Amino acid sequence: MKILIVDDEDMQRETLQGFLDKKGYSTLTAANGREGLELFNTYPIQLVLLDHKMPDMNGDEVLARMKEINPLIHAIMITAYGAVGTAVKVMQLGADDFLEKPVDLVELLAKIEAIEQQVAEEEDVAAVNETIDRKEMPLQVIGESPAMRKLLSVVQRVAQTPWTALIRGETGTGKELIARLIHLLSPRSQAPFIEVNCAAIPENLFESELFGHEKGSFTGATGRRKGRFELAQTGSLFLDEVGELPLSLQAKLLRALQEKKISRVGSEEDIEVDVRVLAATNRDLKQQVTDGHFREDLYYRLNVLEIEIPPLRNRKEDIPLLVDFFLERYTQHPIRFDPEAMATLIKFPFPGNVRELEHIIQRLVTMARGTVIKPADLPAEMRFHKATEQGTLADQLESMEREMIITALEKHDWVQTRAAESLGISERVLRYKMGKHSIKK
Repeated sequence: MKILIVDDEDMQRETLQGFLDKKGYSTLTAANGREGLELFNTYPIQLVLLDHKMPDMNGDEVLARMKEINPLIHAIMITAYGAVGTAVKVMQLGADDFLEKPVDLVELLAKIEAIEQQVAEEEDVAAVNETIDRKEMPLQVIGESPAMRKLLSVVQRVAQTPWTALIRGETGTGKELIARLIHLLSPRSQAPFIEVNCAAIPENLFESELFGHEKGSFTGATGRRKGRFELAQTGSLFLDEVGELPLSLQAKLLRALQEKKISRVGSEEDIEVDVRVLAATNRDLKQQVTDGHFREDLYYRLNVLEIEIPPLRNRKEDIPLLVDFFLERYTQHPIRFDPEAMATLIKFPFPGNVRELEHIIQRLVTMARGTVIKPADLPAEMRFHKATEQGTLADQLESMEREMIITALEKHDWVQTRAAESLGISERVLRYKMGKHSIKK
């Protein structure tokens, strides 16, 4: 990483430069803002250490000009001790972090390493997006959250290797999507991507499904058939829900991975296979190993590289992007979310993850009567989630009652007679409860 140090104090510049050079960084120094901008224009700087108080121009002005030249530049502002207001201001201007004088070199190194990790992730994500655009891949990866950037960075690095990888994540997080992305980003992208759902194939047919069979090898085997390993030759084999694989077949899968050879059912002939195996599970395979349901040696053979897909509740920043994507996919006419409805959606924990969100959008656009989705249109479990999440029983009942009244009123266009009838109460009671809960149209 190339670092530019801009500071009008000679001792400070020399101290920082000497320390960072010893740590292996490439550094340039400038004694003032103008000199710093000249160097910034000349060299590919990735990080700037910028003194806030300088005689020719303040650090915030220098940073603003640098951001105009390169909006992606990373910066750490060095401020006077106790200048909290200044620190807030420089963060608003786009600085990644700030340090107070005198500079703690250990703290500085930790901040630089964190930014260096972020830069590496950004480069990996850019490489993934560039490849997707260039190859016009038949999939899209939606998300710009830190968790998603980290995931794509890992995917980019895993894709370039030939080793097996274990993809872990809850149901609905997109394990198959990530497996396909790894394949498409890999040197094997022109070869087949073959998928096997280990939970969907009967145990008595599984060996034939994976390794193929010869004619007459069992009842119903009317001809020779290639298995999934052979079909995936020179490509990738995706074993979805690998935790469901029967123990009796785990030893045979282990042999295929170790020796890179298989034999069809009913044949003694070995067939060499060149296949990269990707496996996925929503189970805790380590616990299954402890419980005796999964072979330890197979677990370590599959888990050479591990990818953890974050649940949707841990990347809520991506929900509006996903909503826009699904709305575009499933609607023929413009439709949008009311801000309050979107806020309610974002607060929901989504136990079914992205798949659950997709199905909810499908239901909403199917049932929506207008072009705006309102809170009343959302499923009850979403509207009442906050009420059932915290507070005393009385608080929860109050919150649910208020929500039910608002929903009934909105459903019946605020005609109180019809709303009261749908709630099974009198109009007088409804008016009392509306006043009690401060409900107004």
